[in-house]
Amino acid sequence: MSESPLKVSLERDGMLLRLTLARPKANIVDAAMIAALRSALSEHLPKPKLRAVLLSAEGPHFSFGASVEEHMPDCCADMLKGLHALVLQLVESPVPVLVAIKGQCLGGGLEVAAAGHLLFAAPGAMMGQPEIKLAVFAPAASCLLPERIGQAQAEDLLFSGRSITAEEALRIGLVTAVAEDPDQAALDYFDKHLATVSASTLRFAVKAARGDAMQRIRAKITAVEKMYLEELMATHDAVEGLKAFVEKRQAVWQDR
Repeated sequence: MSESPLKVSLERDGMLLRLTLARPKANIVDAAMIAALRSALSEHLPKPKLRAVLLSAEGPHFSFGASVEEHMPDCCADMLKGLHALVLQLVESPVPVLVAIKGQCLGGGLEVAAAGHLLFAAPGAMMGQPEIKLAVFAPAASCLLPERIGQAQAEDLLFSGRSITAEEALRIGLVTAVAEDPDQAALDYFDKHLATVSASTLRFAVKAARGDAMQRIRAKITAVEKMYLEELMATHDAVEGLKAFVEKRQAVWQDR
């Protein structure tokens, strides 16, 4: 049996669930990683003593994104459904999800991170949704980013596929803080602000803050997933872009 792609530990006397992506350097968000994250969240989120989740990664990068191979037409439906179930699990988490980001945080990796509540990034971190460059789009990010950073800022990232620095991400409100050690910054935040509050009341605060946003994201992600699978994947260019990436060649667009 292969080693788990995720390290799971309960820390701070069971008040903090630590989830660490453990397939450096890429930490690809593939089916195995998605399943491991969903399983850990399902097991631990209901624990009444829990006050937060800290999601971080081993190696120099948070994640290069989802598996492009799993985006191919014959398997993308299962991949998207799994990823979107994970994203909704994070969006609807009853406790705050703190995310520590370093290096590259791209594509499906940023979708997972953006589903959290408070993001802490290292000065050299870069964040982006490059899917458009492969002639596809980022379904979950299309639902998450407008909620987090506003429509205009979200459209810039989704349409251009460009990556932004941690500093720009801080300026537009995507991340909460930039720190040399984002893991420690997240832990410090937990110790200072979350460890001492009532766990039961904190759950009400999280639900109150995200209530209407959770409803909008859940409804939109269903519609966007349907568009991706039934309309986008029926186009020549979407399949061509993915194949060209896997085959390491220049894509040839037919604009259809």
